[in-house]
Amino acid sequence: MIKLHQFHPSGNCYKVRLLLHQLGIPLETVEMEMGPNGTRSLEFKAKNPIAKVPTVELEPGVFLAESNAILWYFAEGTPFIPSDKLERARMLQWMFFEQYSHEPYIAVARAWIAFFGIPPGKERELEERIQKGYAALDVMEGELAKRPFFAGERYSLADITLYAYTHVAEEGRFDLSRYPAIRAWFERVQSQPRHLRITDAVPATAR
Repeated sequence: MIKLHQFHPSGNCYKVRLLLHQLGIPLETVEMEMGPNGTRSLEFKAKNPIAKVPTVELEPGVFLAESNAILWYFAEGTPFIPSDKLERARMLQWMFFEQYSHEPYIAVARAWIAFFGIPPGKERELEERIQKGYAALDVMEGELAKRPFFAGERYSLADITLYAYTHVAEEGRFDLSRYPAIRAWFERVQSQPRHLRITDAVPATAR
């Protein structure tokens, strides 16, 4: 069985739970502490030298890290990756956007505000991250005003990656009421078969 080392509230970990649940792939979750006794321990670094979650154990002693790489591994050959060359490239475009222009701002603001506290001296940086997070949301709103999903007409990995932190962005002090296209997209994502909420535990039937 796939073993997912995770911090449950993390959007990056949620991406993996959501996809595997939608694919019907059973998994076991291992909750990790953030810090020297958890993700930065020598034991965990032996599994993933980057010392971050999510990390999946595909089989005994075989590990894979980085959320979007994990998604690609499991989704290859499924409808979650478009067969059309251009749509597939657009999917990757938005997955790269999520990691470079979205997650560093929206996810970090949420983490500081909702879970770990604002690091001393980082108050101004928080406001800068929130401004850049709004810039990412503006880009998403413009795209979703033109098409139902990020890679075209169908739900794909691009939607999973961007949904994960966007739908909980209000926990990072982002006002989503000004984004009607994003909120309509939330409903489309949530209507997909076998949708799993970020707060849900992995269903017993999937373990």
